Amino acid sequence: MQHKGTKILETKRLTLRPWRENDAEEAFAHWMNDSEVTKYLTWAPHGDVAATRTLLKTWEEDCKSPDCYHWAIVLKEGNILIGDICILQVDDHNERGEIGYCMGKAWWGKGLMTEALREVLRYLFEEVGFYRLNGCHAAENIGSSRVMEKCGLSYEGTRRKFMRLLSTGERVDIVERGILREDYSRNA
Repeated sequence: MQHKGTKILETKRLTLRPWRENDAEEAFAHWMNDSEVTKYLTWAPHGDVAATRTLLKTWEEDCKSPDCYHWAIVLKEGNILIGDICILQVDDHNERGEIGYCMGKAWWGKGLMTEALREVLRYLFEEVGFYRLNGCHAAENIGSSRVMEKCGLSYEGTRRKFMRLLSTGERVDIVERGILREDYSRNA
């Protein structure tokens, strides 16, 4: 792999760019304080903008590293910060990583996360040289399932009652999906 980091990526409707500490107010208002958005995530809604600011300060520093892949998703129309997309657990030896994303509910159902993920996959496979990317979601999270399916991530299995939701304490099944470089190339 040739690590290139969190460089600015463009799609028809979106700009994906590195995080900035001064994104805190918008990120907090649009999704980081929303229990509906965080329902299936591994973190609870932020109680105040100070928590968001502290997190984004760390993310801004992380984004300076060539092996960090973590973008703020900005809607070009209106220059509005609407979500987050990243690669977790980058494994250089096996050329793989895990996809993570979330978006404010005002922008759900418009194909925007699919658009963002397609561009991230293109960048990581074509420019950086990842061989495999995987993602997982709660079985009940149909929206996330559809995004991954549309982007070519194949079903690989379900881990039964694998995660306890912070939001409700309920144990949920986690669906595992993955895409290989050759899968991406075949469908590009």
